[in-house]
Amino acid sequence: MIRPGNPVPDVSGPHEQAERSPHGQPRPEVEDAPRQPTAAERARTLVEGNSSPALVIPGLAPAPTTPLVPLRHSVGPAGDVFLLFPRESPAVRAVRAAADDEAAAVLEITDVAPVAVPYRIRGRAWVAGWLTAVPGGSFETGAELLRLEVGDISLDDLWGAAQVDPDEFADAAADPLAAHEAEALQHLAAAHAGEVGSLCSLVSGAGRCTTGAVPVALDRFGLRVRFRAEGGGFDARFDFPEPVDGLPGAQRALRELFAAARAD
Repeated sequence: MIRPGNPVPDVSGPHEQAERSPHGQPRPEVEDAPRQPTAAERARTLVEGNSSPALVIPGLAPAPTTPLVPLRHSVGPAGDVFLLFPRESPAVRAVRAAADDEAAAVLEITDVAPVAVPYRIRGRAWVAGWLTAVPGGSFETGAELLRLEVGDISLDDLWGAAQVDPDEFADAAADPLAAHEAEALQHLAAAHAGEVGSLCSLVSGAGRCTTGAVPVALDRFGLRVRFRAEGGGFDARFDFPEPVDGLPGAQRALRELFAAARAD
């Protein structure tokens, strides 16, 4: 399984002691791990968020020359994933060819950081299941709605690798900041780079950060920053005092973090 990230030096944040995965991505240790979303919540956030989806249908002939990217996608109340494709897409043709049977398929989700930073892939998820058409499900001319009944979900992201139970995926909710994360991170990177960099003063044993910092992930529990330092770089995770339920709460929590860095 491909890991997000590449080798970077050891990290030790104010709320995170990290261990290194075989491929170098910082991973929190179990005993000192910061508060974090569950694997099901992370998978749901990836599938519903701004990540890039592509459908893979094993044995599809002729093999597509470009990725099968849906026009739109969403998750239903029962956890099924709905995919809107052009009517002449190979995905739609494969479902038609299966007739009354189901076509096996895997939806590959790639999460890319919305800011300019080395090693921008933050995570991947694979949602495997069975693809069928939704009769009368599309009201768009030239498009058809397909349903992916979820059978297996695997996840590999900044928090680690995990298998997700389909029932837990159905019951989970996406992170409340997911819809705002890209804009918030871009704003922090462009307008508050100095304040983001000042957070390095809260990182014990990290050494002196000399060449800047970029915020790479934001969720209801906290902020992850990638610092550039002499001899390399590292990630550090900064927990909010309490989980937030929306953008206003995150803005208040970030101001508290920056104030703590100034006071340090």
